[in-house]
Amino acid sequence: QVQLVESGGGLVQAGGSLRLSCLASERTFRTYAVGWFRQAPGKEREFVAALAWSSGITYISASVKGRFTISRDNTKNTVWLQMNTLKPDDTAVYYCAAGRTTSGLSSSYDYWGQGTQVTVSS
Repeated sequence: QVQLVESGGGLVQAGGSLRLSCLASERTFRTYAVGWFRQAPGKEREFVAALAWSSGITYISASVKGRFTISRDNTKNTVWLQMNTLKPDDTAVYYCAAGRTTSGLSSSYDYWGQGTQVTVSS
C-alpha cells in the first residue's frame, strides 16, 4: 500500500508559478509510474502529466504543455509538478497518483493522494 501526500498548493496571481510535491510512503514507489491530475469545481477529473518510473518517458496534457513539468527523485520518494505561467483556468484541486502503467487515464492508477488546492487569481 502506497500512501501519497501532496503539498505546495496555494493562491497565486496569473502568470505566477507554483511547485507541487508528492511524497510517497513506500520505497516501492520508485517502481511505479506517477501522474498528476486535477479537478475543478463542477468538472471531471482531468489528466495533467505522467512520468514513467525509470525510462524518463513523460506525457503532458496539451492544456499545460510548455508551462508544466513533471519530475521525480526516486531516492526521495518524491514527485514534483512545476507549474509556470499559471492561468485562472488552472484553478483546481491537484492530485498525485501512482500506478503500474504510465498513462493519462485515471483508471490506470492504483493509489491517490488527498489533493492540494491551487487557486490562480486574474
